[in-house]
Amino acid sequence: MSGLPLQDVRILAVEQYGAGPFGSVHLADLGAEVIKVEDPRFGGDVGRQTPPYAEGGDSLFFEAFNRNKRSVLLDLTNPQGREVFERLVAVSDAVYSNLRGDVPEKMRIRYDDLKHLNPRIVCCSLSGYGMTGPRSEQPGYDYMLQGLAGWMSVTGEPDGPPTKSGLSMVDYSGGLVAALSMLSAIHGARRDGVGCDCDVSLYDTAIGMLTYLATWHLNREFEPKRTHHSAHPSLVPFQNFPTADSWIVIGCAKQKFWEKFVEAIGSPAWAAESRFATPAERYENSAECVRLIERELAGRSTADWLTALEAAGVPCAPINTVPEALREEHTAARGMVVRTEHPRFGQVEQVASPVRAGEPRAEHDRAPQLGEHTSSTLDDLIGVDAAEFRRLAAGGAFGAEGDAPWTSS
Repeated sequence: MSGLPLQDVRILAVEQYGAGPFGSVHLADLGAEVIKVEDPRFGGDVGRQTPPYAEGGDSLFFEAFNRNKRSVLLDLTNPQGREVFERLVAVSDAVYSNLRGDVPEKMRIRYDDLKHLNPRIVCCSLSGYGMTGPRSEQPGYDYMLQGLAGWMSVTGEPDGPPTKSGLSMVDYSGGLVAALSMLSAIHGARRDGVGCDCDVSLYDTAIGMLTYLATWHLNREFEPKRTHHSAHPSLVPFQNFPTADSWIVIGCAKQKFWEKFVEAIGSPAWAAESRFATPAERYENSAECVRLIERELAGRSTADWLTALEAAGVPCAPINTVPEALREEHTAARGMVVRTEHPRFGQVEQVASPVRAGEPRAEHDRAPQLGEHTSSTLDDLIGVDAAEFRRLAAGGAFGAEGDAPWTSS
C-alpha cells in the first residue's frame, strides 16, 4: 500500500507473545515491513498456541498482535540460519526483540555484534528488567511488574487486596515505549550513519508511569493508596459512582465542571457550602462530599444521569463492559474495528491501532501463518533462489525436518 509513513522502514522482529508484537504491530499498520523471525524449534511465536481460540498453529490471540507482518522461519543457532539472518541484517533498519535481558548478548543480536554487517543497524531490546541491574537475568511479566512497580498497591478498593489492572498495561505501554525508542534511533541512524542499542524494559516503563505519584512521594513523602471507587488522588469528584441501576464515572477536573455538575443535579443546598466551594476545600472534605454525591446519584438511572450531565457539559461516561465498549457508536465512527480474512477463522475482527499519522490504513492483511513468507522474503531481499533455498533448508537453516512447517511461497 502506497502513502503510508513508514513504508521505507524494515524491521527484523525476534519477538514473541504480547509486549514485543504489540509494539511492532503499530509500526506495521503504519507501513513498516515487519519480518517476524520465528524459531522453528518451538513452533514459532508462542502466541500461536495461546488458548482459548487456538488450533493448528494459529490463534485469535496471535491475530490481535501480528496483522500486516511477514513470517520467516530461521534457526539462529544453526550456522546457515545465522548466515541468512546476518544477510537480512545488512538490508534492514532494525533488529527488534523482546527476550530476557541477558539473552540478546547470548544470541549476538546487540549493536556491537551486528555493526560490522550494517553500521546503521538499530538493535532494540524490550526485556522485563533491561540489560543491566540486579534483575537483568530474571524473566519479567506484566503481572510481576504491576506488583513490583507499585501499581497493584493503588488499584482496587481501600479494604480490598492489591489488584492487577484488567488489561496488560505494562506490556502494552512497554511495547509502545520500545516502538518510540526504535523509531527515534532509526531516525538518528539515518541522519548520522551510526546505529545503536535501545535497552528498553518493562520495569523502567512501569516505574516511569508512576509520574506525579512518584514526584509527590519523592519530594513530600506522599504515600499513594487505593481509593474509594477508583477516586482520583486529589480531584473531587473524580471517580466511579453507583446509580439506581449501574455505574457512572464523573470527573470534575476543573472548577467550571464542578459548577456545571451541581447545577445538573439540581443544586442541592449542600453544594453551596463553603467546605465544597473550591478544589482544595473539596479535597479536604472529600469523604463527606462523595457521600452526598452518591446519595444524589443513587436516585436515578445511569442513562438519565448521562443525558443530564452530557447536556450540561460535565465529563462523564458509563462504565461499559468490553462488549458494550465495542458496540459504542464512537468506536465505529473512529474506525476502531478492522477486518481481515483468515483461512482458518474466516473473517477476523479486531481493534485497530490508535496511532494516527495522516490517513489511517484502509486495508489490513491477516497475521502470517508460520513461515509463510520465508522463501519469498529471502528471494526479494537477499536474492536466495530456489536452489539456494533448498540447500539452506537441507542444512537446517529453517529447522530440522519435522520441527515445524514452512512453505516455499
